[in-house]
Amino acid sequence: MAIITGYETHDVRFPTSLSGDGTDAMNTECDYSSAYVSLFTDSDLVGHGMTFTIGRGNEIVCAAIKEVARRLLNKDIETLFADMGKAWDHILADPQLRWIGPEKGVIHIASGAVNNALWDMYAKARKKPLWKLVVDMSPEEIVRSTAFRYISDAITREEAVAMLKAKEATKAEREAKVREVGYPAYVTSAGWLGYSDEKIARLTREAVAAGFNHFKMKVGADRDADLRRGKIIRSVIDNPQHLPPGMKPRDPESPALKGKNAGPTGCVLMIDANQVWDVPQAIEYVKSLEEIKPWFIEEPTAPDDVLGHAAIRKALLPHGIGVATGEHAHNRIIFKQLLQANAIDVCQIDSCRLAGVSEVLAVLLMAAKFGVPVCPHAGGVGLCEYVIHLSLIDYIAVSGTMERNVLEFVDHLHEHFLHPCSINAQGRYNVPTSSDEGYSIEMHKSSIATYEFPNGTFWKENKLQSKYA
Repeated sequence: MAIITGYETHDVRFPTSLSGDGTDAMNTECDYSSAYVSLFTDSDLVGHGMTFTIGRGNEIVCAAIKEVARRLLNKDIETLFADMGKAWDHILADPQLRWIGPEKGVIHIASGAVNNALWDMYAKARKKPLWKLVVDMSPEEIVRSTAFRYISDAITREEAVAMLKAKEATKAEREAKVREVGYPAYVTSAGWLGYSDEKIARLTREAVAAGFNHFKMKVGADRDADLRRGKIIRSVIDNPQHLPPGMKPRDPESPALKGKNAGPTGCVLMIDANQVWDVPQAIEYVKSLEEIKPWFIEEPTAPDDVLGHAAIRKALLPHGIGVATGEHAHNRIIFKQLLQANAIDVCQIDSCRLAGVSEVLAVLLMAAKFGVPVCPHAGGVGLCEYVIHLSLIDYIAVSGTMERNVLEFVDHLHEHFLHPCSINAQGRYNVPTSSDEGYSIEMHKSSIATYEFPNGTFWKENKLQSKYA
């Protein structure tokens, strides 16, 4: 038996603002950052977790992580692993820390980093990747591992167990299939708002050549510029000559693409406003972009505005444009209401804005019940490494489908992780297979030494600390 004996945090910041990576209508200067935590035991077992920010404020999250992680000191890990739902409740149950949420904001994303670190430790203790640990659980074990408070009006524990049991007999078949073909991905890297037209066209051509057929573009700063940029992307993705050698156009009317506004090659364009509009403004602005045929508008308005999203979805439905949101939905209750209000066509969980795997499981179960596909957000450092595990759990054990799902892929910063995610020649995520990678989020010590703020070698040598003053 092992006991949790300590923890350590690191404020790690990467200077992505220097190249314009991550820019959108709301967030014009982003330094992708990791509030990183390691949980130590009296054995060799260590669990790693993180949550994502875009720069200043990362130090506040690190401070909150320390307060949350303290709750796990001297806890026996096998007792925690035996009931991960109960462990999640304990992590979030400090009344004074809860008061400054509750279950939202800095304290919640800090709790997500700690819960993810505990799950990473659990998977490593069982010598399985995180996704495999969860899909090998019984339905009862998965439900017991889930954060269930406040969602029983949307799905009961009994309903969840029944749903999981209905998929249990065919889990092995789905696992074999996804290991063979990979999990569907879409690319955001070509569509950042700070990129030139030439860079957008080049990166889009490269993405098509790499096998991708779903592409996302940032919008919301300038309607005419958005139309121009959208037409550039469409001119590339709708042209068969840009497809990889030997790849035939996909059928736009196939079950995987029907209703997604796919072009003649079967390629799909999505647009993302990052919360920049009021509700009436969102409706009119997106209508004006109908010409570039987006599948959905992501985050058209404030992330907590459930009824606003419902109104936008209703108004855009006749125009064949859906609504997606979730990367800033701060807990399972917001997702519950979005689903109950028929406010979204696509559910976009974030691996560490939600408070870790246990809360993510709650949203996966609800989305499956409501029949809404889950397409996780991964536009940030470490998020791609995280979310492939979550999508595999959803496909193999929960929803049983990946036909219409696509998982965001951003080609940034993977080299800083011991077990980076990877994409195959068909533009799909490869399945993590290493027995020692856990939740795939362990960072190289050299990367921490270089990019820890403010004393990492990069920040000291380049004298860029003043940008955070």
